[in-house]
Amino acid sequence: MGRHLAAIAAVALVFAIGLWALGRGCLVGSWHAGTPSEAALPAAVVQARAGSLQRAARAVGVGEPRQILFGDLHVHSTFSADAFQLALPMLQGDGANPVAAACDFARYCSALDFWSINDHAEALSPRMWEETVEALRRCNAVTDPEAPDVVAYLGWEWTQVGSRPENHYGHKNVILRDLADEEIPARPIAAGPPPGAPSLTDSFRPSTFAMGLFALSQLTSGGPQAARYLAELTSQTPCPSGVPVRELPDDCQELAVTPEELFAKLDDWGHAATVIPHGTTWGIYTPPGSSWDKQLTPEHHDASRQRLIEVFSGHGNSEEFRSFREVVLHADGSRSCPEPAANFLPACWRAGEIIEERCLAAGESAEECAERAAVARQHHADADRNGGRLTVPGARPADWQDAGQCRDCFQPSFNYRPRSSVQYLMALGRPAGGISPLRFRFGFMASSDNHSARPGTGYKEIARSAFTETRFGLFPKTLIGRDGETDPEPASVPYDPGRPLPVFAIWETERAGSFFLNGGLAAVHSIGRDRQAIWEALERKEVYGTSGPRILLWFHLVNAGGGAVPMGGEARMQAAPRFEVRAVGSYEQDPGCPEYSVRALPAERLERLCRNECYHPSDRRRPIDRIEVVRILPQRAADEPIETLIEDPWQVLLCPRDPSGCRVAFEDPEFASHARDALYYVRAIEEQSPAVAADPLGCERDENDRCTSLRPCGERPLDDDCLAPTEERAWSSPIFVDWGVARPAR
Repeated sequence: MGRHLAAIAAVALVFAIGLWALGRGCLVGSWHAGTPSEAALPAAVVQARAGSLQRAARAVGVGEPRQILFGDLHVHSTFSADAFQLALPMLQGDGANPVAAACDFARYCSALDFWSINDHAEALSPRMWEETVEALRRCNAVTDPEAPDVVAYLGWEWTQVGSRPENHYGHKNVILRDLADEEIPARPIAAGPPPGAPSLTDSFRPSTFAMGLFALSQLTSGGPQAARYLAELTSQTPCPSGVPVRELPDDCQELAVTPEELFAKLDDWGHAATVIPHGTTWGIYTPPGSSWDKQLTPEHHDASRQRLIEVFSGHGNSEEFRSFREVVLHADGSRSCPEPAANFLPACWRAGEIIEERCLAAGESAEECAERAAVARQHHADADRNGGRLTVPGARPADWQDAGQCRDCFQPSFNYRPRSSVQYLMALGRPAGGISPLRFRFGFMASSDNHSARPGTGYKEIARSAFTETRFGLFPKTLIGRDGETDPEPASVPYDPGRPLPVFAIWETERAGSFFLNGGLAAVHSIGRDRQAIWEALERKEVYGTSGPRILLWFHLVNAGGGAVPMGGEARMQAAPRFEVRAVGSYEQDPGCPEYSVRALPAERLERLCRNECYHPSDRRRPIDRIEVVRILPQRAADEPIETLIEDPWQVLLCPRDPSGCRVAFEDPEFASHARDALYYVRAIEEQSPAVAADPLGCERDENDRCTSLRPCGERPLDDDCLAPTEERAWSSPIFVDWGVARPAR
């Protein structure tokens, strides 16, 4: 009865919120894909970009370069369920952000060369998919396909979330090369839940949430559409299993539980598609102790499709490996809590400290409180589905200090999972018979993971409330987002997997709200600007990522024989490999928007979409401070310690801080004596500049380096951009140098 009364109260309150929002003009808008604007960029604007690149390349000694094009291959509209929530007035959202808005933002605000739409497949109904396809076609139709101003790719996100480390595979973006009906699947392929775990769609079914959202939707301008969206979200019927994809009904939801099933379905469709894992270290949804070891199998890794990996996004950096463990997994299936390590405080350990502090404050003996602390640590370590915080009743975000965070990583993702980091993946190796062992040979890229249809938000460090997902942190403060707050207790409780919770309440969205950044970019070395040329660059892995700025980067192996090998390439040799790096910093930005954007968009749309701030380069470039080289020696056997194989940084090459760029070279004299495969990649690091949420928690530390007080970004007013100094950077794709005699060309 109490739960029903709470639901009724929630509906009443949300009705009131909706009336208030209506009076304030905070209208939700229409839940459709929309229609992009019909004006392409002037040809002179595109030509000026190419000319700027040519001049910068010549300044650092790069002759006849391929075009460097910048894009964002990870973008959500309000067809994604989480983006749908962020658009609501109760989360201070500004209404619907449809697929068409992403097209206009990429063209007029962020001035990208390419982008893709990647709404969560788990929430894409047949109507939404059909509208998405049409919006992408219209986005591309306004430009010359032979020399486009911007190329829009169709895709989706396969959003798998495991309940335990052993059934967690994570999120992957699927991007399609083509747009014709006969060249794309009839429907996106969603992630099915692990056996015994609820699906992502099921997590949107709690009655309080659904009733409250329905009530709100009826009181705003997009009411009928929003209600229809909710109905579509929760009523999709799974496709029958074991049926070829082309024989399935058009209106069912196609599911793949594992990467193996995803790749099999893509093979069954037979269309050109690439699969890009992302957010691998992002602990808001990745269970503690998760590792990518289980995905290094022929079944779960398709090297022909899974060629790239996202190193950085608006959800943080996933590059760096650290040897700390967030939880210890034992061979018998049990778990334990590790002790604090340098630059890392395990969340399970902090759970014990919180309980011990409360216990002592309540007047209990030191022995009793120490025992309760040990129990609390174990309860937290044993919790599935990231439910550890629920084992400490009444804990507030500040109570956790900086537990779970990588203190010495560059802009790390929240609750860092180091055994799913990109460096860890690249160091894995397994015997596979034949000449080559089984390894990941990913190229590196970055993107935004933006949830407001704004591709490429990293062009200026502004508009935290609109350009990042920091508003997720507000959700637990709403009535329909609360998880039944309790008073602080001096004893922990076991995690209850059957406890009903509102959507996202099991995840630490309030703490995670401080860690959202303006996103990264993907860059390709492309023969041309058209769809096919960009796709071929992605396939070659001649790709790099940046933390947002348009840094120019060239990286080559120069003595392999047969010509220079670019980033993403492979060589086999026995001599010491020699490399050259060229890097040019990004343009400093002028305020406002260029004239072509002001002419193309009405003033109201320019303000809402771009916040009156567009990519608007000055003629001043930021200097490159240094080039860092990372060397990784992949495992030759599964029992080789990963810690000894990742050398970061292996070399640091200082730059003259010249705005015209940096030229450096290096070689590996140890390659011959090691007589083993190696891979090398570089980071080009700009001089320090301010960035949104670069210091997410604002910790004040004591003499023991403990975070004793915080000023988290997520608790600041949304008009505070939470700027802090950082070193923006670009990550090259690796060059893979295998040990041995070069194979003759065929």
